[in-house]
Amino acid sequence: MIYKKFGNTGAKVSALGFGAMRLPRIEGTKDTDYDLAVPLMQQAFDMGVNYVDTAPLYCEKQSEIAVGRALKGYRDKVYLSTKNPIEDNDGDHWIQRLEKSLKQLDVDYIDFYHFWGISLKSFESWQGLKFGPMEAALKAKDQGLIKHISFSFHDSAENYKKIVDSGFFESTLVQYNMLDRSNEENIAYAKSKGLGTVVMGPVGGGRLGAPSEKIQGLLKDMGSARVSTAEMAMRFVLANENVDIALSGMENKKMLTENFDVASRTGHLTEEELKHIKAMMEENKKLAQLYCTGCNYCKPCPAGIDIPYLFEIMNRHRIYGLTEHAKKAYNEASNGFSWIKTADASKCTACGTCEGKCPQKLPIIKQLKETHETLS
Repeated sequence: MIYKKFGNTGAKVSALGFGAMRLPRIEGTKDTDYDLAVPLMQQAFDMGVNYVDTAPLYCEKQSEIAVGRALKGYRDKVYLSTKNPIEDNDGDHWIQRLEKSLKQLDVDYIDFYHFWGISLKSFESWQGLKFGPMEAALKAKDQGLIKHISFSFHDSAENYKKIVDSGFFESTLVQYNMLDRSNEENIAYAKSKGLGTVVMGPVGGGRLGAPSEKIQGLLKDMGSARVSTAEMAMRFVLANENVDIALSGMENKKMLTENFDVASRTGHLTEEELKHIKAMMEENKKLAQLYCTGCNYCKPCPAGIDIPYLFEIMNRHRIYGLTEHAKKAYNEASNGFSWIKTADASKCTACGTCEGKCPQKLPIIKQLKETHETLS
């Protein structure tokens, strides 16, 4: 396993982190199978993975319990990361949520405690409070309940640097993969400011785990051995020298072994290969924008359709060849099993409101019909 200096925190962390958001489940249920999940994480620890990330709401609120059990006998060997789902600006409530996580995890302290999914707007709302989340975090750190204050981020990429520049945080967790490079500059910036950098979704939330001839073909003329889409996606992230940890949600020993193998190599992709992949993905992005730029001017749709999101899913099939994943994502979104709520494209009434607002003058009604016919 390759280990990296984690910003200015003093920690040395494994390039592969165990993301405990998709633990094995009891067949036919949503409940975590502790008999499988705990040994799986402990096997990872034995192999040299020394960073595990969880959150109070993962795995039907059972992830922290599973991680706590897995840490028995490993607490001094593994860095623990979890998150505070900041529900209000009350510092006492922040402390209560921290204490609940400590109890669930059955630990005395948390190494890297994240302000979960913050935005610039929420961060600015905490300034100047008598006892808000920031004051609560400093108090908890003084008491030894947390070692380092961190943040995860899902806001617009341009809002990121102002949070880093506050000097309040010691590590950061952001989305980054071959399909979504919007935080590439932010990761480099955080690294330059002394923050430890962790990437979530290196395989695009499963998108890049699905076989894709188009993505595999990116390297076919580069002299590289043929690899799976998921392996190439992980290699792409780990080849970025500004990434300290790539978090992977591993559900079984096969995933663990494959990811460990990739993370243990010194050479992930050559500079030439990286430039080639980035150039090709930029061309694909431009092609995708012919179908939708994601400007959101078409919203809201009177029929409840999230048009840009459905077109983004359609592009996973059309541009990247991720057809089976696109079908799954479409049906999850239109049946209420996704964090983005939308009616399916067949609910379009052809009212034309969206087309009148679209700056690209796209044939949205026609494309919605094609989307439903292809993915439903």
